[in-house]
Amino acid sequence: MTPNDYQQAALRTAPKDLPPDRLLLNGLMGLNGEAGEAIDILKKHLFQGHELDTAHMAKELGDVAWYLAVSANAIGYDLETIMQMNVDKLKARYPDGFDAEHSLHRDQDDI
Repeated sequence: MTPNDYQQAALRTAPKDLPPDRLLLNGLMGLNGEAGEAIDILKKHLFQGHELDTAHMAKELGDVAWYLAVSANAIGYDLETIMQMNVDKLKARYPDGFDAEHSLHRDQDDI
């Protein structure tokens, strides 16, 4: 399954009655909520003695992916375009791979 195939499958269950700005808000709020659930799994593992529940983590990351697909769609982008934009940005920012020095001294306009 390609990222765009996933996005199309995910959008089958996205809200149909929201204008784009509300769909984006729903997507971004959902991303935050699901990321919070994922970090809670890791917190319980690191600080409360729980086993790392990778199956539960995978399900939460799937929910993150769903909300990412919805958010991207709300702004008129497909996931593969967003992923390529990100890779291109990182290649330009860190042509020889990540290093902390370049991270500390990035151009102010480098978002």
